[in-house]
Amino acid sequence: MARILGVDIPNGKKIKVSLTYIYGIGDSRALEICAKAKVDPEKRTSDLDQNELAAIREVGIKYTLEGDLRRDVAMDIKRLQEINCYKGIRHRKGLPVRGQRTKTNARTRKGPRKTIANKKVEAK
Repeated sequence: MARILGVDIPNGKKIKVSLTYIYGIGDSRALEICAKAKVDPEKRTSDLDQNELAAIREVGIKYTLEGDLRRDVAMDIKRLQEINCYKGIRHRKGLPVRGQRTKTNARTRKGPRKTIANKKVEAK
């Protein structure tokens, strides 16, 4: 496994896919990094030589990735919570932040259903 920016990326995949294993790099940024490093994005990670890996590392250092990006996101959420804005309150309560409905959906944020006794409504 090749190690780029502190992350082991898989050898059997194309470099454009392998780079997406790094937090903060998606499809478009992976292609951008390959272009700036002058590496063929269709090439397998195992086929890259040390010079190409070094070029990818040099380009990748210019972006905020992995631990720094995670810390920045966490600090942004913490700031929202401290100033008691609507989004911060939603983060604190574990509810959807961006205006989604919560009556029937939002199971990802709210977790599994908690059954409440005698809550069943009879049809008239």
